[in-house]
Amino acid sequence: MITVTLNEDSYAYDIHSLVKAFYPEQEVKVFVEGEKDLAGDPGLPAFFVHFYPDRICAGLCREEPGQGSGKQEAQRVSREEGQWLCKLTAPGDRVQTKNDLKQLLYGILGQCTNKRLPWGTLTGIRPVKIAMQLLEQGKTEEEILEHMRRVYLTSGQKAALSAEIAKKERKILSGIHCGNGYSLYIGIPFCPTTCLYCSFTSFPICVWKDRVGEYLDALDKEMDFVKEIYGGKTLDSVYIGGGTPTTLDARQLERLLDKVRRTFDLDGALEFTVEAGRADSITADKLEVMKRYGVGRISVNPQTMNQRTLEVIGRQHTVEQVEQAFYMARGAGFDNINMDLILGLPGENESDVAYTMERIRRLAPDNLTVHSLAVKRASRLSQWILENGLSQMHNTDRTMEIAEQSARALGMAPYYLYRQKNMSGNFENVGYAKEGKEGIYNILIMEEKQTIVACGAGSISKKVYSDGRIERCENVKDVSQYIERIGEMIERKRVLLKD
Repeated sequence: MITVTLNEDSYAYDIHSLVKAFYPEQEVKVFVEGEKDLAGDPGLPAFFVHFYPDRICAGLCREEPGQGSGKQEAQRVSREEGQWLCKLTAPGDRVQTKNDLKQLLYGILGQCTNKRLPWGTLTGIRPVKIAMQLLEQGKTEEEILEHMRRVYLTSGQKAALSAEIAKKERKILSGIHCGNGYSLYIGIPFCPTTCLYCSFTSFPICVWKDRVGEYLDALDKEMDFVKEIYGGKTLDSVYIGGGTPTTLDARQLERLLDKVRRTFDLDGALEFTVEAGRADSITADKLEVMKRYGVGRISVNPQTMNQRTLEVIGRQHTVEQVEQAFYMARGAGFDNINMDLILGLPGENESDVAYTMERIRRLAPDNLTVHSLAVKRASRLSQWILENGLSQMHNTDRTMEIAEQSARALGMAPYYLYRQKNMSGNFENVGYAKEGKEGIYNILIMEEKQTIVACGAGSISKKVYSDGRIERCENVKDVSQYIERIGEMIERKRVLLKD
C-alpha cells in the first residue's frame, strides 16, 4: 500500500487518481494527518501534501535509495530540504490550484517511477471536452495543443488526438437538437455469461429466462411515461444496450422493437442502434427482426480474435462464430456494423493484437471501438490478477499504434474518446468510423450536450440544462427490484425531467 498524508481535506480524489495512475498495481490511501494512522508497505514510497494560502508543499515521507533525484521540470516548482514547493499562480481559484497541485505531483511521481503518462495530469474520463471547449472559444488547433501540453502535460500525440476528435464531434453535433431534443437508451441487462473483465450490470439469461416477460412489461411502463413527458421533443437517437440485447429470443426482441416503434416517433431519428454484441447470441431470425423494425446500426463484438484469450475471458464462442455472425449481418442488409476490441487482455502482446487486427481487416467493419482494458474491482478480473499477477496485462504504445493504424487503413477516423479508471497503460478508449458511420449516441453520452433518458435496470438518465448544468437519476440495478419498483423508477424520472 502507498499512502499520501494531507494537512487538510483538499483534492483527495484528484491526488488518489494521479498517484494510482503511476502505481496501478498498488493500493493507494489518501488521508488527513491525525484522522488515521496508516503505514505504507516497506519498499514503497509514502508521500505528503501540505496546503498553504499561497503555496503547496509536497514530497516523500520515506525516500527510497535513488528516488527523488533529478531535475524538476514543472514551472513554479523548486526543491528545498527534501520537499518540493509550488507557488500558487492564482490563490483562491480552485480550478487553477488543482492544476498547480497536479503538475507538482506529476513531477514528483514521474521522478520516483521514471514514468511519463500519455495523458499527463488528466485523470477524468472526458479529456476531449477540454479540446471541445477551447474549439468553441475560437482557439486554433495549435493553441489547443499548446494549452493541453502546458496545463495538463499531455503528450503531443494525445493532445493532437483530442483536437482531431473535437473537430469531428463538433461537425456531427451541429445537426443535433440539443435544446428541444433528447436521446433514448434502453438497457437489457442479460448476458449469456459474465465475462472476466465485466463490471456492468448483467444477469445470466439462463437464470432469468422465465422473468424476461416481466422485465419487458416494466420497460413498457417506463417507455410509456417517457412518451407522456417528452412526447413534444425531437428524438435524435435510440440505443439499445446492455448486457447483451440479443440474449432476448427473436419473439421477445420483436416485442421490444415493436413497442419502441409504436411509442416513439422515429421518423426524424438520426440513429437506431442495437448492441447485438456476442456472436453466440446473434441469429438470422433476430437480425431479420432488427432489420424489419428499422435498426440501422448494430455491433458484433469479439473483443479479441485470439481463441485462447476468448476462453480465458469467458466468451463462450469461437473466432469463427464471430466471423459467421458478421457475414450473416452483412447478408441481412446491415451496412453500419461496429466491432468492439479490448487491448491489454490477459496474456496478449503486440503480435496477438496484430493478429486480431488482421482478422478484423478482412471483415472490414464500418465502426471499430478500441478499448484499453480497465480493471474494475467488481469484476472477476481483479481476483484473476491477484492469482496470476499484473504482469500478464500488457498494453503499450505499440499495441495502441497497431490498432490505430489498422483502423485508419480501413478508411476510418477517430470520432469519440473516453477514459476509465485503472486503464491498462493509462491509455484510452477510441471509437473509429468511416465517414457518415459514426455512432451519434456515443458522442452524446461523452460530450453531454443533450438530455439522455435511460430506461431499464441499472440505467442512468441525464438532464442537460441550457446553462450546461447536468442532473441525473438512476434506476436500481437489480432486475427483481426494478420490476417490483417500476413505479418508483418512473417517479424519479418525473422529478428529473419536469420542466
